[in-house]
Amino acid sequence: QVQLVESGGGLVQPGGSLRLSCTASGTIVSSYVMGWYRQVPGKQRELVARITSGGNTNYADSVKGRFTISRDNAKNTVFLQMNSLKPEDTAVYYCNAVRGSYDPGFGSWGQGTQVTVSS
Repeated sequence: QVQLVESGGGLVQPGGSLRLSCTASGTIVSSYVMGWYRQVPGKQRELVARITSGGNTNYADSVKGRFTISRDNAKNTVFLQMNSLKPEDTAVYYCNAVRGSYDPGFGSWGQGTQVTVSS
């Protein structure tokens, strides 16, 4: 059974940085499509960034140039480096792991970590 544990969220001022981590057990992150999603109350969960088993990456237009997704296979962990944070980046961030598909609905979710960008 795949288990994902996110960490690294918190309160940061606009323009600041955070790095989120997603550590997996019961799976090997290098074999899965690993994604970071975010959700605010009243809105659908949206893709922020993902990395495929081959190392290809995709980003939401709103975070391109500011966020970077990466993977440490030795630690079985995926990271999301978030720079130049804006108030509109405030959300609960979730990690997802899915195999053989890009649809996160077929995968596993972590419990989420809150990111708040505010002065």
